[in-house]
Amino acid sequence: MWWKVGLVLVMFWGLTSSKDREEHRESPPRTAMLRAPVETLDFGFVPSVVYETHAYYEPGPMGILFHMVHAFLYVVQPNPFPKDLIVKMVQQNMGGIKGDDYKKPENVVLLLQTIYYELGFIVLSVLGVFFVLLMPIVGLCFCVCRCCENCGGEMHQRQKKNGDCLRGFYMATLIATSVFLAVGVTVAYVANQNITSQIKSTRRLVSTNIRDLKAFANYTPAQIDYLTAQYTTAKNKVLSDLDNIGTLLGGQIHNKLESEVVPALDHALRMTAAMRETKESLESVSTSLETLQEGTGRLQVSLQSERASLSNTLNDWACSNEDVTHTCNSIRGTLNQLALSANFNGLPDVEAPLANLDAVLKTDLSNIVQKGYSSFNDTPQLVREQTKGIVSALPKVKGLLDKSGAEIIGFTKMFPVEPALQNFSKFLTDSQKNIEAYYPQIDQLDFYRWIGCVLICCLVVLVLAFNFLGLLCGSCGYDKNSTPTTRGCLSNTGGNLLMASVGFSFIFSWVLMGVVVTTFIVGGNIEKLVCEPLANRQIFKIIDTPYMVHPTKKNFLPGMLFQDPNIDLTIGSMYRDCYENNGLYSALQLETKFNFNKFLNATVFNPEIGNIFNNVNVDLQGMLLLEQEGKDNLIDFANTGIGDIDYQAYLTEVNKGVTVVDLLSYANELDAQADNLPRGALENALKGHASSIRQIHKDQVVPMEQAMSNLNQSIRQLEKTSRELPVKVTNVLNAIEAAEYLISNNASHVVKQESDKFIKKIIGYFSQYTEWVKHSLAMEVAQCKPISNIVDSAEIVACSFIVDSVNTFWFGLGGCCVLLIPSIIMSVKLAKFYRRMDTEDVFDDGSENWS
Repeated sequence: MWWKVGLVLVMFWGLTSSKDREEHRESPPRTAMLRAPVETLDFGFVPSVVYETHAYYEPGPMGILFHMVHAFLYVVQPNPFPKDLIVKMVQQNMGGIKGDDYKKPENVVLLLQTIYYELGFIVLSVLGVFFVLLMPIVGLCFCVCRCCENCGGEMHQRQKKNGDCLRGFYMATLIATSVFLAVGVTVAYVANQNITSQIKSTRRLVSTNIRDLKAFANYTPAQIDYLTAQYTTAKNKVLSDLDNIGTLLGGQIHNKLESEVVPALDHALRMTAAMRETKESLESVSTSLETLQEGTGRLQVSLQSERASLSNTLNDWACSNEDVTHTCNSIRGTLNQLALSANFNGLPDVEAPLANLDAVLKTDLSNIVQKGYSSFNDTPQLVREQTKGIVSALPKVKGLLDKSGAEIIGFTKMFPVEPALQNFSKFLTDSQKNIEAYYPQIDQLDFYRWIGCVLICCLVVLVLAFNFLGLLCGSCGYDKNSTPTTRGCLSNTGGNLLMASVGFSFIFSWVLMGVVVTTFIVGGNIEKLVCEPLANRQIFKIIDTPYMVHPTKKNFLPGMLFQDPNIDLTIGSMYRDCYENNGLYSALQLETKFNFNKFLNATVFNPEIGNIFNNVNVDLQGMLLLEQEGKDNLIDFANTGIGDIDYQAYLTEVNKGVTVVDLLSYANELDAQADNLPRGALENALKGHASSIRQIHKDQVVPMEQAMSNLNQSIRQLEKTSRELPVKVTNVLNAIEAAEYLISNNASHVVKQESDKFIKKIIGYFSQYTEWVKHSLAMEVAQCKPISNIVDSAEIVACSFIVDSVNTFWFGLGGCCVLLIPSIIMSVKLAKFYRRMDTEDVFDDGSENWS
């Protein structure tokens, strides 16, 4: 009784829920809430047990014999397993056959179907029975006939020309038959010995199975305690998140608003850099313009002086010479190129925009924007201040969570699991002792069985011994030159031994065949009707057939365990789950009767905790991103007047060169023309002017070109800024206003949305716990591999150890019985050539030829 109680209570510890408790519980959270993204909790690993039993048997070399027997049985019985036939027989005759019920048509049909299925066994069994009945009769008749000097009993051998051939044929056939007899009796002996050796392995299987069941019972309480203890992991995480609700919830709200707020502040912050860059450009324009205006005056004076000096040189008398007149005239025609090209004195200054910008920069926009950043980044702190009510309710929440944890632990203690398991372990210990107490008796019975089978084998060995001794003596003592009446003693002894073999064959063959027929009928049918369907699990389908065991109970297993046969639980499904080492909760489908998960959901998801979150109210309307001073500063920046600068006038002058002609090119050309003149004062004077022009370019033109380059760059930058500035300022102000509008008007929606997510996150921790418990109950708690191991071990012991060996025994012994017939015939025939005859054939010519 305790085995059943222990097996069921192992998982009944938390698999029923109180109706009164559930009436005050709310249903589990909606699926949408369970899908909220939450941090994955680590519940660790359920304490596991490693079972010892390896329910697998490899017969080794014996497997070849087993396969031969299976192949023979398949030839005898090739029909598939008669599941439907067995089900019909059981269901139609569940109340037993009474009176003339066997004459009913349906029973007659079943009988005929059974005969058809067993036809192979019936035919061979009938042949075996004929053998058992006829062999003693044939032996008796054979003995009587020989006593009457018939059937080869006459001690006279006829002369035959092929006598030697016949003797050789009989001897070879008898040797072959005896060899096969030896093989058959060896197979029978090996099978007999295999039973004895495997019985010792049965003890190991029994021992490991019991130890596994004890481990199953001993580990289950620890696994249950571990499941309940891990509720603390979820509880502590919930309390931690609630304690940090300001940081967590505020951080989520901050992250949600960040995509709108931070870019707006970034744009405003970048405007401070634009202000500084604009001021630098204006200052660069002002400095460059001043430099160019001053340089223009100096350069104009220098060029006028150099032009006047060069004109005086060309007016010298030396240019009146016809050889140089052309050159002088050519140079004189280029004097007007030594003049200024750009005029920077007429360009307007930028002092007014620069002064306006200086006034704008007196306001520290960067500091104002940083205040906006700081105000926005203080969102977690703001939320923390406004959710003090939640933090203050932590003791109450902790009390509720502790209460739920206590209910879970208390619920697990409602059932006497540990006492039941202790009694179950005690039952296993007592059962093991009782089983071990039978071991001596089993060994003794097996010894008697072994002795009996050995004696049966010895009967065949006795026949074999006479056969081989007769062949040996007859062959060694045979003299072809001797006449039948003068054969030697050794040859005569060989013939007598062969006839003794015949006598023992007639005496024992029917006994051997009786053993063979009996074990064949029993062992063969057990193999085909029990072992094969047990190996391919077809037998479970019979047991699991609805209304098979009881006409009013649909399913056998749930009817026995739960008194509810309508539960869709079968032995086959339970075996598959246990074979895969799943939990007993899953294997027995206990959720259909005792739904622990429903109780757990009703206990963990406390509605009072949800009511606390209804008080979450966060107001962000006081948050200011950009003060009015900052907004006015941006507007003033747009109105500094940089858009009123005449950029085209600047660019027009900048695009002109400093001088009409490149002074370096002009100086080089002047040097080239001077080289064409005769050496003298004129040549030297022109080279001196070229050198002066180069010096003017170096000292005055190059600085002015650098100033022009800076002016060009600054003007273009200012032109671009002035063109984009109004749009940029407008965009920044619009972005700031949109972000402030979002905070002022839509923040409540964001807060509500993020608060819901936070609540779902909190609930998600409990959902993880319940899902983990559900998975652990189904897969890891009370793993029922020992139950499937018991079935597999029973199959190994009953079928592989015993039935296969028994079938191999009758297979070898049956072959011996069949071979005894040719052995008898060949022994009788061959003994005629070895025994000493009383009379012999005599011929008139005196010549004799005995074969």
